[in-house]
This record gives sequence, structure tokens and C-alpha cells, in this order.
Amino acid sequence: MKMIKRLTLALLAGLLAVGATAATVEVGGVKLEDNIDLRGSKLVLNGAGVRYKAVFKVYTAGLYLGKKAATPEEVFATPGPKRLHITLLREIDSNELGKNFTAGFTDNAPKTEMSKLIPGLIRMGQIFSDQKKLLAGETFSIDWVPGTGTVITVKGVPQGEPFKEPEFFNALMRIWLGSKPADWQLKDALLGKAA
Repeated sequence: MKMIKRLTLALLAGLLAVGATAATVEVGGVKLEDNIDLRGSKLVLNGAGVRYKAVFKVYTAGLYLGKKAATPEEVFATPGPKRLHITLLREIDSNELGKNFTAGFTDNAPKTEMSKLIPGLIRMGQIFSDQKKLLAGETFSIDWVPGTGTVITVKGVPQGEPFKEPEFFNALMRIWLGSKPADWQLKDALLGKAA
């Protein structure tokens, strides 16, 4: 009888441990959590995909929001914290990455907001040029935290002071979700559309 109780308790403990484990999704060989906590707010994985340049995989991106959104407008309008998390799939020169982000930013940012956004864009370019290289497996995140601003974290380390303007975060998101996205398939994937 004691043996049955022990086995039952061990089985229950095992089931609880499995249930407590966060679910993950694998995209491009990278595991992404289905749910994350960002400064006390629970976020769900809205969508994830791989950024291709020609035939090469460059990075995996996952978009986390407080609730699911199916359009860029819904993403921009969703209140609360948000995160775009990127894991590099190959080594990349940080200057090249910064130039690509700048081009995507200027291609998609509303022209009426550009003069206000240029100082942040210059600062963001400096953040990436300071890194020199990013290696396969290294990560960076772009977080929107209400009351704080946009926080860019590279390799787990926040980079400088937050960018205060909410327009800056949305302008960054337009690199991937704008009318001229970096990769159309990645845009659809981030919006939760099946390939």
C-alpha cells in the first residue's frame, strides 16, 4: 500500500512538473516561449517567423503582446507592454544590421513623424554599431514598457536610457509590420497567419 501511495505521489509530482513547464514553439531551430512575463505583465506569443535574405536564414523573430492581434493597426493600438524578440541564426555585422533597420525604419515611418524620430534612430544605430558583430544564437529584444518607453536589450543587457516616445516603438515595429516590411512572410508570421 505504501508503494502504491509513493508511486501515485511520484506520478502526480511528475504531472505537475510537466504542467508547470512553459510551452514552447520552435521556429527556425529556436525555441520561443508561448508566454512571457515583461515587468509583471503576462504576454502571449502573437506570432513568430524567420527573416530570410535571398535564401539565407538571418534571424528568428517573435512578437509578444498582451492579447492576440491580427493586423498591424491592432498591434500598434494594443495597450500595455509589448516585445519583439530576435535570435540571430547567422553571424552578422552590426553596422549592416543597423543600416538595414534604418532603411526599414525610414521606408515605413510616417513622414510627418520623421523629424521627431531622427534622434532616436541615430541613437539606435549607435547601439548596434557599438556591438561590432552579433553571432548566431545571440539575441536582442525591443520592448515597449508604458511609463518607461522603448527598451532595447542586446545579449541580455539593456542599452542606455529608454526611448520615451511611443511613436518610436511603433516606427520600429513598422520595420517588420509596415507597408514595406523587411520580409512579407515574416510579417504574416508575426501577425499569426499560417504559412
